[in-house]
Amino acid sequence: MEIIRVRDLTVGYGETAILRDLRFDIPRGRITVIVGESGSGKSTLLKTLIGLLPPLSGSVLLGGRQVDYRSEEHLRQLYGRIGVLYQNSALLNSMSLYDNIALPIRIHRSDRGRRDEAERVAAMLGRVGLQGSEEKFPYELSGGMRKRAALARAMVLEPEIVFCDEPSSGLDPITAAGLDELLVELCRAHEMTFVVVTHELRSIERIAHHLLLLREGAIRFDGGLKDLEGSGDPYVRAFFLRTAKHDH
Repeated sequence: MEIIRVRDLTVGYGETAILRDLRFDIPRGRITVIVGESGSGKSTLLKTLIGLLPPLSGSVLLGGRQVDYRSEEHLRQLYGRIGVLYQNSALLNSMSLYDNIALPIRIHRSDRGRRDEAERVAAMLGRVGLQGSEEKFPYELSGGMRKRAALARAMVLEPEIVFCDEPSSGLDPITAAGLDELLVELCRAHEMTFVVVTHELRSIERIAHHLLLLREGAIRFDGGLKDLEGSGDPYVRAFFLRTAKHDH
């Protein structure tokens, strides 16, 4: 069962289309990874999926509801239903981890009491392996710990979907592998849906249940890792194997 349905989607900037007539579904409770070469439109697509970039045409349905990019109220509700882990973590250095993670609650669930807020923050920190770190500040943490803290913030509202933009970027291989394992465990244990943009082949191999490969404004591959072996597309095989020459 899909949680996101995209139909005839064209996105870009001004009158310039970057991606054209995309049609795909993102399955619920799985990890979908969006990949492609630099400039293929991964970030552009992600911006549209999270409501930041209105499409030039077409539709995005999230949880059965069409995203209305013209309605501030609809987008406010959308941001209460999704979580986003940004590439640079986007934690506020002037605020403790507690206040960083509590921020979405205060914006979208202001009716919750402080005790409930504290319990949620503690639970999220525990879920990502940072229990007891509420009073630390982002600048006191390693890169991997900042990513985990940002993931806790993205999940604090128990969103339907968590979007991750290059979660392994800037991390050493061991830390990156640990973060990948965390995403897989969260997906399995809590039946969470993740949409991950990455260019890291090792991460793709570790976490992907479903792959979308973008090239030249279109989807070149839509399927699972097991489907790659049967692909007759030389570009698809070359992209993931990185051994053969790309077709042109």
